[in-house]
Amino acid sequence: MGQTSIVSLAAVAGVSFVAGYYINQLRDYGSNLNYKRQGYRRIKSNSSSSTSSNSTDDYTDDDDEEEEEDSEDEGIDIDSTNLNEVPGEVRMTLIVRQDLKMGKGKAAAQCSHATLALYKKITNPQSAAYNPDMVQRWEYGNGQAKITLQVPNQEEMDTLFAQAISLGINAYIVHDAGRTQIAAGSATVLGLGPAPKAVIDQITSDLKLY
Repeated sequence: MGQTSIVSLAAVAGVSFVAGYYINQLRDYGSNLNYKRQGYRRIKSNSSSSTSSNSTDDYTDDDDEEEEEDSEDEGIDIDSTNLNEVPGEVRMTLIVRQDLKMGKGKAAAQCSHATLALYKKITNPQSAAYNPDMVQRWEYGNGQAKITLQVPNQEEMDTLFAQAISLGINAYIVHDAGRTQIAAGSATVLGLGPAPKAVIDQITSDLKLY
């Protein structure tokens, strides 16, 4: 092979090396650019998801504020010990006013207020409503049974309250503080019990489930 051929081969090899180098550089640049684009898309997507999540959380927080709103509660301490001899299931009944058109979260919060108030009354040794025997039957006899019913208006709720008092049933009416959906002082939920189901049914058997 002549000197000219060697030089030609060397030139071709040099050109091939340089061309390969720049081709690889272009490929790397393209890969990096694509990677950056994908990264940007991920960041944008995460940002959108975060914004959406924050929006949902904000909505949930608003709902929680509404549901956890304090209520002004009133009740009368009732001696229910005369009902301890009545056999059968013991339950707590929560009766919700329908004419107020409360949202589900609002109604659930008001029922929670009533439940806690009834329990505090009947477990307080300083209260005339104190009845540990009835509480024990309710807690251990049938798993703290509760039922929610509905009443059309306050007049009928007040009638049920008076009937419960006359039968010796622990009773409590929740009055809302009026910070969100309804007027301050509105009677929202009537809580009854814990008391024997047979006695509570005497005044609630005609009510529909909530």
